[in-house]
Amino acid sequence: MGAGRLYTAVAVGGFRRYATYRAATVAGVFTNTVFGLILVYTYLALWDEKPQLGGYDQAQATTYVWLGQALLSTLAIGGGGVEDELMERIRTGDIAIDLYRPADLQLWWLAADIGRASFQLLGRGVIPFTFGALLFPVALPSNPMTWLAFLVAVGLAMVVGFAIRFLVALTAFWLLDGTGVTQMLLITGFFCSGMLLPLNLFPGALGEIVRALPWSSLLQAPADILLGHAGAWPTYLFQASWAVALLAAGRALQAVATRRVVVQGG
Repeated sequence: MGAGRLYTAVAVGGFRRYATYRAATVAGVFTNTVFGLILVYTYLALWDEKPQLGGYDQAQATTYVWLGQALLSTLAIGGGGVEDELMERIRTGDIAIDLYRPADLQLWWLAADIGRASFQLLGRGVIPFTFGALLFPVALPSNPMTWLAFLVAVGLAMVVGFAIRFLVALTAFWLLDGTGVTQMLLITGFFCSGMLLPLNLFPGALGEIVRALPWSSLLQAPADILLGHAGAWPTYLFQASWAVALLAAGRALQAVATRRVVVQGG
C-alpha cells in the first residue's frame, strides 16, 4: 500500500470510528446548541449596547457564535482530539508499537485526527449551525466561492489544531501525566482562538498579540473569510505558515522523544 493510500485509510478509519459513537454525538449536538443559545443572547445584549462592535453587525456576531459551536469539537479547541489517546499510549508504553509501524508517527496521527475532525464537522457541527441560522438573523454569503474558501480555511485550521495538540501530547514522554498541560491547552484555546469573544474585540497590543498567535487560525481565520472580513490568500498564508512551523517543531520534538524511548528501552 502506498503512503498516500495508507494515510487516507487511517483518516477514513478515524471518521468511521467516531461515527459509531452515536449517543456521544447526540449529546454533543445538544450541548453545543444549548451553549450556543447562551452565547447568542449574551452577544445580542452586548451588540444592542455597542452596535458594530469589533466591526461586526448583530447578524455577523450571531453567525460567529454558531460558527464557533460548529467548529468547537471539529478543531478540538478545548481538547478532545486524538492527543488524549496518544498521551495514554505514551504513558502505558504502547507508543513503542506505533514506532515500529512502517509509517510516520506524526502523519499517522494527523490522518487519524483529520478523520475525527471531518466527522465532528458533519455529525456535530452542521446541526447547531443550521439551528442557529434558522432561529436567528445571520449573515451568510450567497457566493459559493466564499463557502469554498471558508472550507479550505477550515481544512488548514484542522492541521494547525492538530499540530498544537501533537506538541502537547508529546510532553507526556517527560511528564507522564499530561492533565495539567491539557487543562492549560483548554484555557488557552478558548481564550486565544476567539471562542469566547471574537479576537477583533481585544484592544491594543493584546489584540495584536492574540491575532498573531496560531490559535487565531482555528476559529477567527475561517470566520473572517466567511463574514467577508479577510481575503482568502493572506489568511491561507498565515495558517499555512503556522502549520509548517508547528509541524516542524512537532517533528523535532518527536525525534528527541524517540531517542528517549530507545534509551529507556535499551
